[in-house]
Amino acid sequence: MPGHLMRFGGLGRFARMSLIFFLLAAAPACADDGPPSFAPLVHKVLPGVVSIAVTEPVNTKDALDALPPALRGTPFEKQFREQLRRRPEKATDAGAGFIIDGSGVIVTNNHVVGLASDIEIVLADGTSLPAHVIGADELTDIAVLKVAPRRTLPTVAWGSSRNVEVGDWVLAAGNPFGLANSITAGIVSARGRDIETGPFDDFLQIDAPVNPGNSGGPIFNMKGEVVGINTAIVSPSGGSVGIAFAIPSDEAREIVAALLAHGHIDRGWLGVALEDLPDNGNDPGVAVAQVVREGPAAQSGVRDGDIILSVNGQPVYNTQGLIRAVAAIPPGRNARIVLFRGGKAVQISVTIGHRPPMRAE
Repeated sequence: MPGHLMRFGGLGRFARMSLIFFLLAAAPACADDGPPSFAPLVHKVLPGVVSIAVTEPVNTKDALDALPPALRGTPFEKQFREQLRRRPEKATDAGAGFIIDGSGVIVTNNHVVGLASDIEIVLADGTSLPAHVIGADELTDIAVLKVAPRRTLPTVAWGSSRNVEVGDWVLAAGNPFGLANSITAGIVSARGRDIETGPFDDFLQIDAPVNPGNSGGPIFNMKGEVVGINTAIVSPSGGSVGIAFAIPSDEAREIVAALLAHGHIDRGWLGVALEDLPDNGNDPGVAVAQVVREGPAAQSGVRDGDIILSVNGQPVYNTQGLIRAVAAIPPGRNARIVLFRGGKAVQISVTIGHRPPMRAE
């Protein structure tokens, strides 16, 4: 991930990672430019938004040494030190999420809960419930939690990010700096952003105040439907620039369904290092820079220097497209790979392997 980009969580995470909080500026808006009030929509969706508090094992000295300069001398420093004093073996972090099933199924970011030893969910009415992870996917930064409520919980509905247009109004909900039940407004400023966090980047860019603690919180359209999940912010200059990124709901919904069914995501793996072809124009083709020894590609005869043209009849134009095409094939299935080698096209069959964690090829 580039240095100016960051996943974001709460106080504990940023202290341990020696990162500085960046408050993103709100886009100015005149009353005549938007709805007369967002209040009816907020009343509709806020009950389905939760705050998440997690504790993680931590070295107390390292945590204090890593306290960001921006927090020194503030009430947050005092709060953080007091937390460490009471529970010196753990640090507290914060995030947000949203309820998709009244039985207590909650969606958030993987980076919010990935290292947690304890997870506590705080509902909009202040009720606290312990939670556990049903499943998580590091590559798309999505996790699904479960609580055991005594009553049916209010939920929010998925919307389609495919229908989101640049310039649309959106609401961002979450738990910024531990200030639960917070709503901010802004617009979608871009689609399809690749911020180099992984091969599946395809983010909505949001121009709305999104801060540490908003991680995992929903982005709502004006119908009150979830069209994105807050996951990252950017500040290339070290100051506020007002840019945040959200996982599109169409991608998130499929991942959540798979996590609910299996607890994990099985993705296909070819076992090659890839390079984009220079000046490839509109022609398909991705170069094989290196074949992983004893990997699926090596066992099927793929060689260094081959140019992969298509997978199962689907042309591939860049490394990201090839990775996505292979990842969508269930491990153990055969795939038809068309290569360009020695001046001619060659078709081979590859038995797709199981993608190791955080592999890029």
